[in-house]
Order: sequence, then structure tokens, then C-alpha cells
Amino acid sequence: MRVFNKTSCIVKPADQTWSGKLALSELDQTGVTTHVPTIYFYKQSPQDWLTVLQTLKTSLSSTLVHFSPLAGRLSFIAGGRLELECNAQGVRFMEAYADTKLVELDTLLPSPIYHQLIPSIDYQNTPLEEIPLLVLQVTRFACGGFSLGFNISHVVADGQSALHFVSEWARVCRGESIETPPYLDRKVLRAGDPPRTCEMINREEFGPPPVLIDDQSGENEREKETTVTMLKLTTTQVDKLRNKANESRKSYTSHGYTRYEAITAHIWRTSCKARNHKPEQPTALAISVDVRSKMRPPLPQKYFGNAIVNVIATGCSGEIVSKPLGFVSGKIRDVISKVDDEYVNSVIDFLKNQDDLSQFRELIPMDGDEGHFYGNPNVGVISWLTLPIYGADFGWGKEVHMGPGTHESDGDSLILYGKDGDGSLVVALCLQMRHMEDFKKLFYQDIE
Repeated sequence: MRVFNKTSCIVKPADQTWSGKLALSELDQTGVTTHVPTIYFYKQSPQDWLTVLQTLKTSLSSTLVHFSPLAGRLSFIAGGRLELECNAQGVRFMEAYADTKLVELDTLLPSPIYHQLIPSIDYQNTPLEEIPLLVLQVTRFACGGFSLGFNISHVVADGQSALHFVSEWARVCRGESIETPPYLDRKVLRAGDPPRTCEMINREEFGPPPVLIDDQSGENEREKETTVTMLKLTTTQVDKLRNKANESRKSYTSHGYTRYEAITAHIWRTSCKARNHKPEQPTALAISVDVRSKMRPPLPQKYFGNAIVNVIATGCSGEIVSKPLGFVSGKIRDVISKVDDEYVNSVIDFLKNQDDLSQFRELIPMDGDEGHFYGNPNVGVISWLTLPIYGADFGWGKEVHMGPGTHESDGDSLILYGKDGDGSLVVALCLQMRHMEDFKKLFYQDIE
């Protein structure tokens, strides 16, 4: 497939918006500070292509009036912190054409093709202050179908917030009004003044992750080539995993393990097997927990920003592999269950107390810091099961496929619903190429 005639423009809010520095919360300041890619595929529109493009641009401009932080820019300030300037500089809108039909693609699942359909961000050669927080590309295929590829800054929006923006943009594009404006004031997730001293926070959760026993620097592992796969789980297979987890559940556990807990435990132990770890190898599992409903009071409806804390489950590969699935699921439940209002506020205050927040971030390519390596022997499993990822109708029908973009970090994975609506799930996984075939084989073999 060849993608050609790429052009781009800047789309700014249609009306004047508030300008100034919007305070970021500590949860915006840590974790992934890059852009997150997603992609939607659509069948041919009954309208001519120029009308489709103009409608997308006009409605985007109108939607940015409500989601004005997306039209701003980031910059670094003292203490390794980031600052958001609401200056209406706009988002980048790209147009492109592909010389193939949608039906001719081998798959709509993540592949190297996505690199041509989702705009990339040049962090190394572009000053942070000049990088748009939203970059998107509309690509028309030879059949008249098209794709919408997004890259949205994770500093400004987590998954819930990004999908809120997409759904409202789609609504405006259909000629309707904004249904629920975003709540933009992030003070509800700011630390106290002065922040409290937090005794309950385990600093290990903010420290560097384990590395391979034979590669203490992590340099060899970070250089290994990775690949991506999508593994489908039928409802029967999901039930089997939950049953396996619950067979060994402790008697005092009142509720059976969830799909997420059982599947994540299965991913963690399968990765340990496929990577052929030594039994004594330390390994960590990173879990993202949405805290919107865990705060007291809950966060305002449609809070726009990052309302996620990361918790870490740890163990040695030998016990993860040899002990029952319920044991591993229990480790996951234990760290998730501690996330309540008190814990979240303690995390925020702990971060506020730090002189330099850059040490708590994942890879930050824009400032030249290589950061910690979160791949082998570790994994991260993010759930999209509560996200409204399907049904973005911009006026020409719902998408034929939506999914994550190109994720190239070893050990990263997502759990999402299959698009058929039959209750099946999909695990999107990035792993070193040398381990992927063993992982796929063990993943299904161990379910049976």
C-alpha cells in the first residue's frame, strides 16, 4: 500500500477561547507523556470527498471551542514539571490518499501499515512548545472508504477524556449540539497546600522497575525488535480463565475474580513462560486504575484530564508460573483494591512533595532522557473494557473497525471488546519478536 499526497493544515477553535496557563494535576505530570494513537476505519460516504473534509474541519473547529486545552501547547517548567498554555494555536489536520481498497488490506488490526495512516510525532527534532496536542490524519482509500488516525497527548487527556472528545466531535459533525461539555478545572485533583507527608505510599511503586538478572542496565533488552499481535478470546475461553482463577480462590474472597483480573494474570504468567525467565527473576505488572468513581465525592461528570493512578503488582517469575492462576489473580486484586480516595490523595500529595517529577515518568523522548525501561521482565495491562470505544458516527455511519494504533513498547498490552458484539474479547500485545510465537502458543494452550 502506498499513501501519497499528504497535506496538512492547522485547525483552530472557531470562537475566542480562554487563554492562559491551565494548571495540570500531579496525575497529568507522571506516567506516559507522549501521544497515544488510535484509528477508525469507515466505509464510503454518500457525500463527495471535499464535502467530507470540509465538514470534518468545520466541526472540529467548533468542537475545539469546548475542548480548548487540546488546542494549546505544553512546556517544561522548574522541577521537571509540565505546564499547559491555553493559547488556541490549534491542532494539526492531515489529508492523505491510499492506492488500495479497504477490503484489500490483509487485516485492519495493528500492523506496519498504521505508520502510514496515523501521523507520527517527531519529539527529537521539534521543540515541545511547537508540538500540537492533537494530530490527526484522514486517509481516503481507492474504494472511497477512509480512516481517521488520531494521536492525542496523554498529558492532556486519558482514555476516557480522549473518547469523550471524539464522541462530541462526531456529534457536532452530524449537525447536533455538544451533549456534555468537558469539566476543565483540574483543581479537584490538585495536592493540598502544603501537601501532606504520605506514610502510606510505597516509594517502590515510583521507583525503577525490575530488570533482567543478567542485564542490570536494561540496555540489551531495550534494543530488541518488537512486534504486535491481536489475540481473540471467545466467551468460552474467558469463562475458562475465570473458572481456573476461582478454583483456587481463598475462601474468604466474597466475589469471584473479574475478567480483567483473570485475563491479566494469564498474560503475566504467559509472558514469564515465553520469556523463559529464571525462577528467581523479579517481575512487575503495571495496572492503570481509573479513579473518577473512587474519589469522595466522585469527580465531576466528564472530568477532562488524567484521572488514573498506576499500581504495581510484583513477584518472582517462578511463583507466577508455578502457582495457581488464582494466586496471581489475587496479587492483582490486592493492589487494585487499595485504590480509594485516601490512597489517591496520598499519591497526589507524595508527588507534589517531590523536587523533580521527571524521575517518575516513563520514557520522555522530547527531553532526551531515555528514562526507565518497562519491558522484559515486566508487563503492563490496560483495560479498555469500560471505555466507549465503538460507535463514533461522524454522519456517514459507524466505523467498520476501531482499535489501538501502533504500540511498540515491549510488554504493553490492552484488553478490549471484539467488534462483533458477541462478548468476545481481544488482547492487543506488543512483545519482543523472539518471544511472540512462544507467547501465542502458550496463551491458548494454557487456557485448555
